[in-house]
Amino acid sequence: MKKIFLLLIAALTLVLAACNLSTKSDVEKSDDDSSKKTTKAQEIEILSMSSNEDDLNILRDQLSKNGFDVKLNIQPDYGSFTSQKDAGNYDIALSSWTTVTGNPDYAVRSLFTSDGDNSIVKDSELDDLINKASTQTKDDYTATYKDLEQRLVFDEAYIVPLYTSYKAQGVNSDVIDESTVRLPKSRAAVWENVSFKDKAKNAKDPLVTQQAIGELTSLDPIKGNDGSINTLNTNMYVRLVNLTDDDEVVADGSLSYNYASAEDNKNYYFLLRDDINFAKVTDKKAVDTGERVGAEDVKFSLDRAKDPKSVPDHRTYSLHENMKDIEIVTDTKELDAKTADGKSIREALEDGVDSKIKSLEADKTAVDNKAGKYQVVKVTTTEAFPQVLNYLAHQSAGIVSEKQVNKINTYDVAKYDADKDVSYGDAATITDGKAYNNELYASGPYILTTKDDYEAKFEKNPAYRTGSDYEPKIKNVSVKFIADPDSALSSLRNGDIHILNGVPETKYELVEKDKKLTLQKNKSNGVTYLAFNMNDADIAKNTKLRQAVLYSVDQNAIIDFYKGNKMNAVSPLSPLVDTGNKVEADAEKAKTLLEEASK
Repeated sequence: MKKIFLLLIAALTLVLAACNLSTKSDVEKSDDDSSKKTTKAQEIEILSMSSNEDDLNILRDQLSKNGFDVKLNIQPDYGSFTSQKDAGNYDIALSSWTTVTGNPDYAVRSLFTSDGDNSIVKDSELDDLINKASTQTKDDYTATYKDLEQRLVFDEAYIVPLYTSYKAQGVNSDVIDESTVRLPKSRAAVWENVSFKDKAKNAKDPLVTQQAIGELTSLDPIKGNDGSINTLNTNMYVRLVNLTDDDEVVADGSLSYNYASAEDNKNYYFLLRDDINFAKVTDKKAVDTGERVGAEDVKFSLDRAKDPKSVPDHRTYSLHENMKDIEIVTDTKELDAKTADGKSIREALEDGVDSKIKSLEADKTAVDNKAGKYQVVKVTTTEAFPQVLNYLAHQSAGIVSEKQVNKINTYDVAKYDADKDVSYGDAATITDGKAYNNELYASGPYILTTKDDYEAKFEKNPAYRTGSDYEPKIKNVSVKFIADPDSALSSLRNGDIHILNGVPETKYELVEKDKKLTLQKNKSNGVTYLAFNMNDADIAKNTKLRQAVLYSVDQNAIIDFYKGNKMNAVSPLSPLVDTGNKVEADAEKAKTLLEEASK
């Protein structure tokens, strides 16, 4: 995950003088006050950001009532929070995770496997359960995930769940056709569907949206998985499959007509379209390169996605390491293999396609779908892994141009020097100024033409599904960088932006009462929880102390504060799998556990 794209939102701490960060020993020393009557086991420090102040105040009250001496480590932004976290200056971090791929494996692998990209624990039993569930289908994995939650939350109390969030956005329905604006549960915003109410504006007026982060990680889809680029790269690069708004895997709006999985759940086949070309930028305008997006580019893109050494600072390989081989199929006899439901691969791939498969081509320039000349890509996983399809729908599986990436990435990865080597997708190359040299090739509906400190500008790919329902409706898109949520909401209400994704729960009524706005709301895969410091803190050695925190937290009280605009949670799996588990506050149990932990 989506690995998103990511996520840890945590904690509040007293703003430190100057910019110096205290070490863990500094924190412990400053707290060593003989006048305090509480025991060491009762003291607990929660790290978070100032944006989570409401949650922190509720948690402090709930924990204090059960005997904890709570200290809040409040940081002004994510960078400061991360610095404090890396320094080990906390017992608990207020965190969140959104499963942007819509599958449960992504909800737990990165966070809770011993070698996960964002792991907080090393627990071989959790490793075994996560790996076991990944090989199972929906009919079988619920029981495995139930056991996983039992160990993660109840037996070991590595995390304390707080709530599951809704996903909401405000739309200026005076100017935008609200029915064309999607709000997917997992995947990022979909621009190509959106239309102005006055369709004559589509060709001349930009769609204006917003995001909080203006410093972009990378426009190479495998080098970033965060809020700065997930939406941008999702709209710049087509993928083999997509997710519906309710997380079903489909070929709609993707590079594939259809996909099929073999009965072993290890081999997956994709029948590729021939109506998408790469776009490039010339004189800050989008132009058709004339180069078709083909199987060669798919193989190249997925091979580099699963290889941790393909690029410096590869941030998404763990999402794709389950793929063993990516092949271009040229023998039509291979399509006679059976799917899980007894059909042949050929039958599944040809379903609803105008022209049947007559030949399979290794060279994308030889493709002609109308004449029955197609390309098929096969993805083979290391073991049975049905959830691979969800990962292939993630922005990090976006298809890049083999020709263009190889032209730019000429450096030795092992000797990469960020001060002199230029990588494909470097944000500096598309930022206005002396370094501007936009060499992006986009396979998706839009391409980023230029950016400054205030906005990023996109233009439709002129060779993307031309004449189809998936051809972008609006020619230009502007993404404004507005970090403050109140300022962003004001921009929506003033008409400066057309769509605001991420309306805070406390502002729902404000949007609903504005006659020119429409509030769209959907369940999300975002779960907020407390993550214990299992590396440096004493609490890592005290299971009963962690369990005391678990049973001190009353989720229902938090949900009441948000006027019912939150949902109960057990783990990041909660929006995806109904395990039947439930966490209930128990003050007496918490006090007993705290007393036992203090001995």
